[in-house]
Formats: sequence, structure tokens, C-alpha cells
Amino acid sequence: METNFQIGDRVACDKFASMSHDFVGSIERIYENSAVVEIIEHHKDDNVAVTDFHNRTVVSLKHMKKITA
Repeated sequence: METNFQIGDRVACDKFASMSHDFVGSIERIYENSAVVEIIEHHKDDNVAVTDFHNRTVVSLKHMKKITA
């Protein structure tokens, strides 16, 4: 899968199992179909999940969009 994402890109990510709301992150590492994302903005209801993840999670490239300045 070819991607337009690069390390350091700010992305909007869809919610998933442990996260009740969408969140914003920064790409730290890119794999073939996913990326490690540092969670930088999230809904307060997801504080416990974000803490459990140590502010990082793996997100499918299909479930994120690049945020432009």
C-alpha cells in the first residue's frame, strides 16, 4: 500500500475499541498498513485509555487523515 504519510505528520484518527472518541496524533513510525501514533489531543473521557497506552497506539492507515496546517 503506497502512502502519502510521513513521520511527524499530524493526523486525525478514527476511534477504535478502547477509545470512545476520535483523536489527533503525530506519526512516529510507519509500517506497511499502519503507523505508530503519539496521541496529542483526545477527549477527556478517553484519559484512562490514553494513559494505559502511554500516549501511543498503532492505527491503520485507512483510519487516519492528514491534518493540514
